[in-house]
Amino acid sequence: MSILFKRCLLLLATVFFGSLLSLSAVADSDSDNSKIGLVIMHGKGGYPTKFVADLAAALESQGFLVANLEMPWSGKREYDVSVTIAEQEVEAALSALRGKGAKKLFVIGHSQGGLFALYFANKHSVDGVVAIAPGVNIANQVFREKLGDSVALARKLIAEGKGEDKANLSDYENIRGTYTVISPPSAYLSWFDPEAAMNQTKAMQGVNSVTPVLYIAPTNDYPGLRKVKQEMFEALPKNPLTKLYEPNANHIEAPTASINEIAA
Repeated sequence: MSILFKRCLLLLATVFFGSLLSLSAVADSDSDNSKIGLVIMHGKGGYPTKFVADLAAALESQGFLVANLEMPWSGKREYDVSVTIAEQEVEAALSALRGKGAKKLFVIGHSQGGLFALYFANKHSVDGVVAIAPGVNIANQVFREKLGDSVALARKLIAEGKGEDKANLSDYENIRGTYTVISPPSAYLSWFDPEAAMNQTKAMQGVNSVTPVLYIAPTNDYPGLRKVKQEMFEALPKNPLTKLYEPNANHIEAPTASINEIAA
């Protein structure tokens, strides 16, 4: 066999096995994504099929294990269960993702879902949090003024033993103003007590310091959220992997505009 022929065979073998290695690397990459579980939570009054739908579909198409949940603050559910039950719903979804093979688990939330994801990381172990334009700080002055009477009514109904009987109570959103929700007072108060779960500063400060956060603050977010962006980000415990990302998008567009950053 000539030297030239041997060299040709060696070259062909190198190309062939190199291709196999490349394919293997792609397979390993896909496999890596299939070991990552993501629980996604929509914003106030929303649904899994609305502003987070494209995000969920894109991540699923990339091989991630995705649970896109309808949370108690959806337009249909109207705070039908307490914060504690909501935590259990997320834990159940995480457990189901583990059952499908997930080795790393993340919670991702938009708007109120983003704030709840941060609160969840106060009390539960996850590998990371993605908070997309987190909002709904019921401890701020606007929420106290808009919902103070409704919070007081919920306390009164609970004291009268009517905490589980649905009542007409109030919610507030910048773009909608104040509107009625029909909710059990005991569940409602767990969401709207100014010192409880949806107190944004407490939720952010309470994140476990070992848990990294991708904090997404769109450049065209609501003025109030833009104003407190830096303050809120700096309230997070220090972690070398925690990051501020600012896509060129508004509040509603932020989940879709952040797909690549979240996947990375």
